[in-house]
Amino acid sequence: MVSGMAFGMVSGARHLWASVAALAVMSAFPACAQAPVKTASGPVSGVTAEGVESFKGIPFAAPPVGELRWRAPQAAAKWTATFKADHYGHDCMQEPFGGDAAPLGTSPSEDCLVLNVWRPANAHGKLPVIVWIYGGGFVNGGSSPAVYDGSAFAKKGVIMVSFNYRLGRFGFFGHPALTAADADHGLLGNYGYMDQIAALKWVQANIAAFGGDPANVTIFGESAGGGSVHMLMTSPLTKGLFAKAIVQSGGGRGNLMGERRLHEDLPNLPSSESLGVALAKKNGIEGTDAAALARLRALPAVAIVDKLNLANMSSDTYGGPMVDGRIVAEDPQAAYLSGHYNKVPLMIGANTADIGFNFAPTKEAAFAPFGSHIEEAKAAYDPMGNFPVEVVRYFMGMDQMMIEPARFVASALATQGVPTYEYRYGYVADSMKAEWKTGTPHATEIPYVMDTVKAKYGDKLTAADAKIADQTNSYWANFAKNGNPNGAGLPAWPQYDPKVDVLMSFSAEGVPVAQPDPWKARLDVTAAVAK
Repeated sequence: MVSGMAFGMVSGARHLWASVAALAVMSAFPACAQAPVKTASGPVSGVTAEGVESFKGIPFAAPPVGELRWRAPQAAAKWTATFKADHYGHDCMQEPFGGDAAPLGTSPSEDCLVLNVWRPANAHGKLPVIVWIYGGGFVNGGSSPAVYDGSAFAKKGVIMVSFNYRLGRFGFFGHPALTAADADHGLLGNYGYMDQIAALKWVQANIAAFGGDPANVTIFGESAGGGSVHMLMTSPLTKGLFAKAIVQSGGGRGNLMGERRLHEDLPNLPSSESLGVALAKKNGIEGTDAAALARLRALPAVAIVDKLNLANMSSDTYGGPMVDGRIVAEDPQAAYLSGHYNKVPLMIGANTADIGFNFAPTKEAAFAPFGSHIEEAKAAYDPMGNFPVEVVRYFMGMDQMMIEPARFVASALATQGVPTYEYRYGYVADSMKAEWKTGTPHATEIPYVMDTVKAKYGDKLTAADAKIADQTNSYWANFAKNGNPNGAGLPAWPQYDPKVDVLMSFSAEGVPVAQPDPWKARLDVTAAVAK
């Protein structure tokens, strides 16, 4: 295997010339109105600022309202007059989201299947493309937050696309009446995933008109977006839609939201259809015929949301994404081990204070699931025997949900010869160091990946914050260009090799360092009992 250092030196010249070329393209033309871009649906015009042209709110499918609620996305209506893509469209219907990580910039609506494009002004030729999939537990989120702006990628010669997908009970819903109607020939339940696939098909059909290369598309997502990347990697219906993938805190062993089935009730896990029947009854709708379906589709959107949010996702009327047999046929672990996935270069990782759930009341209860590996677990998680149970179970939950699954996927793919790069994000903004003492919380790497830290931290932004943001964004942009994050002026990031277990650590000191995994003992014992 070529070493990371050698690989970086060989590819560095390519990255340098690509950057020079992109800058030349952007600087050769003044900021001015550009000619409309001709998409398959009609012409669109964007807004140019600081060498970047953005197009916002472009419909990629028909509004999923009325008879199209709980249908696979349908073709958008065509237009002849130039569509002014100068502002974000509505984010998808949800309980108003007030989270600090990425507050929405629009009001939610069912009419939300739109996307956004950022490109170097006057882009020509075939530029690499990177497509963002937001997180939010499949119940919150959207493409409008300021920290998801794609300008930094465009300035590095990469076209960025972001899009909306349906959430909550609009995006993931089953009911026997929908199954009986079967309007989309077996495509049922995972409507939010169908939106993601439709958006990627739009990219394939239209991105060349923006100067992008449909053969060089990278998908990347965080949390639920990262779990969505696993779905896209392993779904039987996504072949040819992308050439590379990046997973940020997206798990990788089981389906991120569980093993719920569309039709089949499992022990203590009712099917999506059973949950749909419960929602209908809650709204006074009985039966499973066409009349019941019509009444469900006539319910006001607020009744479908029913205050669903990240805090009450475990609901008797909502279950999230499901195994439907068409889009989701098996869990990621099984797919990766059996080779049933799109074998494209992958970058994957998680944060040093990531999300995870373990509610064991005592240390004995926390260690009990390790069985015959219990002594190894104690040595790894509580070596002196004096850690509070809250600390022990937090690290266990984080490792089980995000950290170890990322390593598992990196190892599985690398063993099969797929170019793979693992990272762990540990940088904390200078203004947050006193508050985030244990590491980088879930989702807080996103402003660094996007290089939108100014939008996130404002006048509290420091030179150190800005530097690591530029470096992080450069690694992601380089990977989008040619499947290798390395580039001129960046510390070398070697391909992942399970035999040496070296990852790229975005350290708390603000210096990316390739090093052996410091949490190897924890992850080894977690892997030993993983299912």
